[in-house]
Amino acid sequence: MKIIAFNGSPHKDGNTYRLLRHTLDEIEKAGIKTELVQIGGKKVHPCIACFKCVENHDRQCIQDNDMVNECIGKMIDADGIIIATSTYFAGVTPEIKAFMDRSFFVAKANGDLLRQKVGAGIAAERRSGAVCAVDTINHYFGISGMFSAGSCYWNNAKGLQPGDVEKDEEGIKTMKQLGENIAWFIKKTNRK
Repeated sequence: MKIIAFNGSPHKDGNTYRLLRHTLDEIEKAGIKTELVQIGGKKVHPCIACFKCVENHDRQCIQDNDMVNECIGKMIDADGIIIATSTYFAGVTPEIKAFMDRSFFVAKANGDLLRQKVGAGIAAERRSGAVCAVDTINHYFGISGMFSAGSCYWNNAKGLQPGDVEKDEEGIKTMKQLGENIAWFIKKTNRK
């Protein structure tokens, strides 16, 4: 059993990372392996709508000069996927948007490769907009036939400067319960 998590914030050790860590720590406590991949701040090319993933049917995007194809493989092999982002004007970061467009298109074009996996979107925000960012991520899960994990509140927390989210007690509680819920779901649906 394994969860793959993607950090879409360009700040590698910032608030988004800290939220992910709280969630992943709970998953690891339940004996499930996790892997965290940094997407934010890296070059991720946007989808060019060439439909080669549909034509080639090889589980790959035709663009092979960034990390997306490697990440697609990790998503296929995982039991669950967490995508976390900082909030950019009530949306996801550009890297996460490009990453999701390409990876979910490839998965869909190759027989719904992500179907029946659990997914969770997480967003760090300064003041507001995170619910829209998480909703964007959840739309990708929904169209892929995945199950979206929730918690005791929306999967977000507030903070501007690195570490500020640690002061959002409800946000941290939400992340921890999210990790517990994901672990429970993975164990209940484990087909291996």
